[in-house]
Amino acid sequence: MAKRVDHIGILVSNIDEAIRLYRDCFDAKIDKIETLPERGVKAAILSLGQGANLELLEPLPNSNMARVLEKRGEGLHHITFEVDNVDRELSHLSERGVELIDKKARPGFEGMVAFIHPKSIRGVLVELCQKA
Repeated sequence: MAKRVDHIGILVSNIDEAIRLYRDCFDAKIDKIETLPERGVKAAILSLGQGANLELLEPLPNSNMARVLEKRGEGLHHITFEVDNVDRELSHLSERGVELIDKKARPGFEGMVAFIHPKSIRGVLVELCQKA
Protein backbone atom coordinates (compact mmCIF):
# COMPACT_ATOMS: atom_id res chain seq x y z
CA MET A 1 0.00 0.00 0.00
CA ALA A 2 1.29 3.46 -0.88
CA LYS A 3 2.42 5.44 2.15
CA ARG A 4 2.67 8.79 0.38
CA VAL A 5 3.61 10.51 -2.85
CA ASP A 6 7.40 10.53 -2.65
CA HIS A 7 8.15 12.74 -5.65
CA ILE A 8 7.12 13.89 -9.08
CA GLY A 9 9.62 13.15 -11.88
CA ILE A 10 10.16 15.85 -14.50
CA LEU A 11 12.14 15.32 -17.70
CA VAL A 12 14.30 18.35 -18.57
CA SER A 13 16.77 19.21 -21.30
CA ASN A 14 19.13 21.10 -18.96
CA ILE A 15 19.18 20.19 -15.28
CA ASP A 16 21.14 23.27 -14.18
CA GLU A 17 18.64 25.63 -15.82
CA ALA A 18 15.73 23.64 -14.36
CA ILE A 19 17.24 23.74 -10.86
CA ARG A 20 17.61 27.53 -11.12
CA LEU A 21 14.02 27.85 -12.33
CA TYR A 22 12.54 25.83 -9.45
CA ARG A 23 14.85 27.54 -6.94
CA ASP A 24 13.96 31.03 -8.16
CA CYS A 25 10.23 30.43 -8.62
CA PHE A 26 9.49 28.10 -5.70
CA ASP A 27 12.49 28.34 -3.33
CA ALA A 28 13.36 24.68 -4.01
CA LYS A 29 16.43 23.27 -2.28
CA ILE A 30 18.76 20.68 -3.80
CA ASP A 31 18.83 17.54 -1.67
CA LYS A 32 20.88 15.36 -4.00
CA ILE A 33 22.33 15.48 -7.51
CA GLU A 34 24.01 12.59 -9.24
CA THR A 35 24.78 11.12 -12.67
CA LEU A 36 23.27 7.66 -13.07
CA PRO A 37 24.76 6.10 -16.22
CA GLU A 38 22.84 2.83 -15.71
CA ARG A 39 19.57 4.80 -15.90
CA GLY A 40 20.80 7.13 -18.64
CA VAL A 41 20.24 10.35 -16.68
CA LYS A 42 21.68 13.04 -14.50
CA ALA A 43 19.16 13.37 -11.66
CA ALA A 44 18.47 15.86 -8.90
CA ILE A 45 16.06 15.68 -5.99
CA LEU A 46 14.65 19.07 -5.01
CA SER A 47 12.66 19.66 -1.84
CA LEU A 48 9.88 22.22 -1.78
CA GLY A 49 8.96 21.95 1.89
CA GLN A 50 6.26 19.99 3.73
CA GLY A 51 7.56 16.77 2.16
CA ALA A 52 6.97 17.82 -1.46
CA ASN A 53 9.82 16.69 -3.71
CA LEU A 54 10.67 16.88 -7.39
CA GLU A 55 13.08 14.65 -9.28
CA LEU A 56 14.60 16.42 -12.28
CA LEU A 57 15.91 14.07 -14.99
CA GLU A 58 18.31 15.23 -17.70
CA PRO A 59 18.98 12.46 -20.23
CA LEU A 60 22.55 11.44 -20.99
CA PRO A 61 23.45 11.45 -24.70
CA ASN A 62 22.24 8.45 -26.71
CA SER A 63 20.20 7.02 -23.81
CA ASN A 64 16.62 5.76 -23.86
CA MET A 65 15.68 8.84 -21.84
CA ALA A 66 17.24 11.06 -24.55
CA ARG A 67 14.90 9.44 -27.07
CA VAL A 68 11.93 10.03 -24.75
CA LEU A 69 12.90 13.71 -24.44
CA GLU A 70 13.27 14.01 -28.20
CA LYS A 71 9.88 12.37 -28.81
CA ARG A 72 7.81 13.96 -26.02
CA GLY A 73 9.74 17.04 -24.94
CA GLU A 74 10.20 18.34 -21.43
CA GLY A 75 7.56 17.85 -18.76
CA LEU A 76 5.99 15.41 -16.37
CA HIS A 77 7.65 12.00 -16.58
CA HIS A 78 6.36 9.99 -13.61
CA ILE A 79 4.84 10.04 -10.15
CA THR A 80 6.43 8.02 -7.36
CA PHE A 81 4.70 6.40 -4.41
CA GLU A 82 6.71 5.31 -1.40
CA VAL A 83 5.90 1.77 -0.22
CA ASP A 84 7.25 -0.49 2.52
CA ASN A 85 8.16 -3.35 0.18
CA VAL A 86 8.33 -2.92 -3.60
CA ASP A 87 8.39 -6.64 -4.41
CA ARG A 88 5.32 -7.31 -2.26
CA GLU A 89 3.45 -4.46 -4.00
CA LEU A 90 4.47 -5.76 -7.42
CA SER A 91 3.13 -9.20 -6.53
CA HIS A 92 -0.13 -7.71 -5.29
CA LEU A 93 -0.54 -5.57 -8.43
CA SER A 94 0.30 -8.47 -10.74
CA GLU A 95 -2.38 -10.60 -9.04
CA ARG A 96 -4.85 -7.82 -9.83
CA GLY A 97 -3.91 -7.87 -13.53
CA VAL A 98 -1.87 -4.67 -13.53
CA GLU A 99 0.76 -4.56 -16.30
CA LEU A 100 4.24 -4.05 -14.86
CA ILE A 101 7.39 -2.74 -16.48
CA ASP A 102 9.54 -4.23 -13.72
CA LYS A 103 8.70 -7.67 -12.34
CA LYS A 104 11.20 -7.21 -9.47
CA ALA A 105 12.56 -4.23 -7.57
CA ARG A 106 15.87 -2.80 -8.76
CA PRO A 107 18.27 -0.22 -7.34
CA GLY A 108 17.14 3.36 -7.96
CA PHE A 109 18.25 6.88 -7.06
CA GLU A 110 17.07 6.63 -3.44
CA GLY A 111 16.42 2.95 -2.75
CA MET A 112 14.71 0.06 -4.49
CA VAL A 113 12.29 0.97 -7.29
CA ALA A 114 9.98 -0.54 -9.90
CA PHE A 115 7.73 0.92 -12.57
CA ILE A 116 4.11 0.18 -13.45
CA HIS A 117 3.15 0.41 -17.12
CA PRO A 118 1.16 3.56 -17.97
CA LYS A 119 -1.42 1.42 -19.82
CA SER A 120 -2.58 0.12 -16.45
CA ILE A 121 -2.71 3.49 -14.67
CA ARG A 122 -4.66 5.64 -17.15
CA GLY A 123 -1.61 6.87 -19.04
CA VAL A 124 0.54 7.77 -16.02
CA LEU A 125 3.97 6.22 -15.51
CA VAL A 126 4.05 5.22 -11.83
CA GLU A 127 7.17 4.36 -9.89
CA LEU A 128 7.15 2.50 -6.57
CA CYS A 129 10.01 3.36 -4.21
CA GLN A 130 11.25 1.60 -1.10
CA LYS A 131 13.63 3.92 0.75
CA ALA A 132 17.04 2.50 1.62
